[in-house]
Amino acid sequence: MKTDIDYMKLAINEAKKAQRRDEVPVGAIIVRGEEIVSKAYNTREYGKNALYHAEIKAIDKACKRLGGWRLVGCTMYVTLEPCPMCAGAIVNSRIERVVYGAPDHKAGAFGTMINLCDYPLYKPQITSGILAEECASLLTSFFKQKR
Repeated sequence: MKTDIDYMKLAINEAKKAQRRDEVPVGAIIVRGEEIVSKAYNTREYGKNALYHAEIKAIDKACKRLGGWRLVGCTMYVTLEPCPMCAGAIVNSRIERVVYGAPDHKAGAFGTMINLCDYPLYKPQITSGILAEECASLLTSFFKQKR
């Protein structure tokens, strides 16, 4: 049986794909039971689209694969705490649990800057800090290289 750490390592692999494409290294996977339903990484620069965050792309793929917009029974693993747009999509898609690595001190929407879990519609369970240092170091090294 895989653990949160095992799945976060897969999300980190997705983030590294983004980094190789000169994208902000954020990766996400969605799991239902032990089945990986979708994988994605940021492609905003490549796709020239503000919506192409890893979380949004993973949700889109999961909905298509599972045949509906409700992702009940699913867990999302993401390397960076979701922003308000992604957190809203997570809440609306009914993902039951979100596991993230590094907190986002600029736009984190699951407790760091704001908390969309306070929204009364649906409240996913949040687990934070899984492989946080490794997730954060990907981002730090990426932005150091950019400067």
